[in-house]
Amino acid sequence: MSEEKPQDINQVMKARLEKLAQITEKNVNPFTYNYDREHFASDILEQFDQYENKEVSVAGRIMALRRMGKAAFAHIMDSSARIQIYVRLDDVGEAEYEIFKLLDIGDIIGVKGPVLKTHAGEITIKVTQLELLTKNLRPLPIVKEKEEEGKKVTYDAFSDTESRYRQRYVDLIVNREVNTVFMKRAKVISAMRQYLDDKGFLEVETPVLQPIYGGATARPFTTHHNALDMKLYMRIADELYLKRLIVGGYDGVYEISKDFRNEGIDRTHNPEFTMMELYVAYKDYYYMMDLVEDMVTSIAKNVLGTMKITYQGQEIDLTPPWKRVSLYDAIKEYTGMDLYGKSLEELKAAAKQLNVETEDFWGGGKILDEIFSEKVEEHLVQPTFIIDYPVELSPLAKKHRKDPRLVERFEPFIAGREIGNSFSELNDPLDQRERFERQMALKEAGDEEAQILDEDFLRALEYGMPPTAGLGMGVDRLVMLLTDSPSIRDVIFFPTMRPEN
Repeated sequence: MSEEKPQDINQVMKARLEKLAQITEKNVNPFTYNYDREHFASDILEQFDQYENKEVSVAGRIMALRRMGKAAFAHIMDSSARIQIYVRLDDVGEAEYEIFKLLDIGDIIGVKGPVLKTHAGEITIKVTQLELLTKNLRPLPIVKEKEEEGKKVTYDAFSDTESRYRQRYVDLIVNREVNTVFMKRAKVISAMRQYLDDKGFLEVETPVLQPIYGGATARPFTTHHNALDMKLYMRIADELYLKRLIVGGYDGVYEISKDFRNEGIDRTHNPEFTMMELYVAYKDYYYMMDLVEDMVTSIAKNVLGTMKITYQGQEIDLTPPWKRVSLYDAIKEYTGMDLYGKSLEELKAAAKQLNVETEDFWGGGKILDEIFSEKVEEHLVQPTFIIDYPVELSPLAKKHRKDPRLVERFEPFIAGREIGNSFSELNDPLDQRERFERQMALKEAGDEEAQILDEDFLRALEYGMPPTAGLGMGVDRLVMLLTDSPSIRDVIFFPTMRPEN
């Protein structure tokens, strides 16, 4: 970003306020109520043959301005594209041209006039009517573009990462490729919803404020309800409420929602994030693996038109079937250590040998998870299902039908990061109570992310939940993958930031 000193900005804003006063003195409203816009810049540019010599009505923000006495060229940008306009005193009249002379880059205007091509071959609107819609008071960051070796290179753009995230409104104006990312995000969510609806699943809503948080291992945000004088938690997951609905008789329910976890911020974590959770009665995690493959490839084809993508320079093929490998086999492949069946002390020794830091209160499952995170995840570039986790690590998953020390769980990994989590859901209320009790013991030992025992959820299970497959998928991480975005904050309009001051 080309930083201007505060006094420079103040001087520019003072000059613009003076222009605002001059405009007002001419009985022109600098902040109008509406404008009869009938056309978009992209349509005119893409279908010039249909618009040539026809009058159009366009509205947008001035992004470039070149004055030449009694005439001027400018570029205005609407939500679709930038287009050149030509404004001449003889065409718009003296009153409108006097207003035009008081305009600046950043002002929002509406123009009408015929479409033509200049001698240089650029599609242009020859303005016959011009109206100021919104006067810009704060200058936009200066952006310069030039050609280098046949490629457009941008200089002095609004490129400081923190400023872009904090002032997303400016980022969207100046860096138009950002708009493309968020348009794709909207398409990803729409395609996901359409896919699930077509499968016959019911979209539902569950509480954001919960008296007991659960469904994941994470620290919650807390709040207080004054009327009831009670502590409430912002949900960390939708799982326990959605499974209550399966108990109630629904065959398949899903929710695309905001979840909140009181955790650190990095390239793949934001305290507020979007999750899709799905629960299907009478199915297991094998069914859900097939569904994840099909859903992700369907979304990719819908949004990108292909199943072969590039993420941060890595070529990735989403075409099914995806590789399936157990957690223990993956650790063995990338560390050379066979850790299946090892004692807690042996796992601690293995972590130390691998230079993986652990906490004293961690159990064996947590140590395995940390070893996997540090030594294995980065190698899982092509789509891979990591399956069959230790019981301790998955308190809501059903024990493996072939090995009671494991659970039927998988996580899909692409480009070195996890994008989801799925179980054959635990529906035995006695086993679930024991798992919750072990989690509470971990919490008492110092694990702030351990899960809390939820008596009402156990009561629901006691009424009977059919065999069920569950899935949680990180929408933000999927969008990162399909838009080649390096950080989760690149795909969230307004990510969590420290206070500006």
